[in-house]
Amino acid sequence: MLKVSATEFERNLACYQAEAQTQPVLITGHGHAASVLISAEEYRRLRRRDRQVMGLSDFTQADIAAVDASRPPDSSRAYDDELPG
Repeated sequence: MLKVSATEFERNLACYQAEAQTQPVLITGHGHAASVLISAEEYRRLRRRDRQVMGLSDFTQADIAAVDASRPPDSSRAYDDELPG
């Protein structure tokens, strides 16, 4: 992801619009992430994905078995203290 200040973004808008066609452009303000510019196609792709809702009936028995058999990696134990009692 390309990172630019808001001032730099304003000075070279056309350049960063072109860059956003191939990669997200992170725009910062006062050193903090403020906005991300993405291509219209990427935006449409994300919107389609956002609206996709699946119910349990959409999964095959193999899918359900795979989820049931999955286990978190050992590295996730670092977060065990966040679990209740």
